[in-house]
Amino acid sequence: QVQLVESGGGSVQPGGSLRLSCAASGSDFLISIMAWYRQAPGKQRELVAVITSGSITRYADSVKGRFTISRDNAKNTVYLQMNSLRPDDTAVYYCNRNIRGVVSWGKGTAVTVSS
Repeated sequence: QVQLVESGGGSVQPGGSLRLSCAASGSDFLISIMAWYRQAPGKQRELVAVITSGSITRYADSVKGRFTISRDNAKNTVYLQMNSLRPDDTAVYYCNRNIRGVVSWGKGTAVTVSS
């Protein structure tokens, strides 16, 4: 059974940075497509960034140039480096894993951007 455990959330002032981590248990991390989603209060969950098994990345327009997704296959971990944070980045951030169409979710980590 795959487990995804997010960490690194917290409160930060506008313009600040945070790095989220998602540790995945189970096998086949190497061939997993990993992604970060977020859900702000009262809004639908949205895709933030995705990284393929070959480390090809894609980003939501709202985070391009500010967020960077990366993976460490030796540690079965995916990261989301978030810079120049804005109040509208406030949300619960969820880790997502897709392996051969089977999707798993973490429980989320909260990020609050406020002065």
